[in-house]
Amino acid sequence: MDDKPPCPNSTNSFNIGSLTNHQRSLTKGHLIDSSIKSNGIIPSFSPLDPEFSPGHRIINHFSNRFSFNLVNRKEKEIHKICAQELDEMVLNNSSIPNTALVITNASIKNNIATSISHIHSANRSLIKTVHHTSFVTSSETELFAIRCGINQACSLDNVSKIIIVTDSIHAARKIFNNDSSPFQIHAVAILKELQKFFITNDANSIEF
Repeated sequence: MDDKPPCPNSTNSFNIGSLTNHQRSLTKGHLIDSSIKSNGIIPSFSPLDPEFSPGHRIINHFSNRFSFNLVNRKEKEIHKICAQELDEMVLNNSSIPNTALVITNASIKNNIATSISHIHSANRSLIKTVHHTSFVTSSETELFAIRCGINQACSLDNVSKIIIVTDSIHAARKIFNNDSSPFQIHAVAILKELQKFFITNDANSIEF
């Protein structure tokens, strides 16, 4: 049996080349050849990755080294409460030399995704990273911004605590989700980085 992917030149009624001029004129936005997109092999996830094997998961060894500060969305004046808690957290941690504050944000406009991460430590802005890409979901963009921030924070000297400030806590929680998902490629990269960070020092931790 031939296990090669179908040839992009094979007949496909959804190919751009099959559209009439009238159909093209009715199409809004960018045109993407479906044969290129559907036949490409994208390394979305690997269910056999060691990071997700029983006994090797980060939750099995370092469950007390990461935490999430979740908010009650039913709370009245939730935005005011979040703003106050954020101000207090920044004031309490921004001057601590061994703590890195990682602020991330992501957005998609006109099919262009932008992910941004800022890293602050000891009242200084250390690193700012901006990435642009296209044809990705908002969750992928948010998770990529978190991935970049964690990667850069882990590379800093004398940092024992990383605090991630994000409005995409749902994306951050996917990092520790063992289920196969399209975001697993980012989760694996983050987990490997955190494994090294936690092993380096028993006091190292991360907070979302």
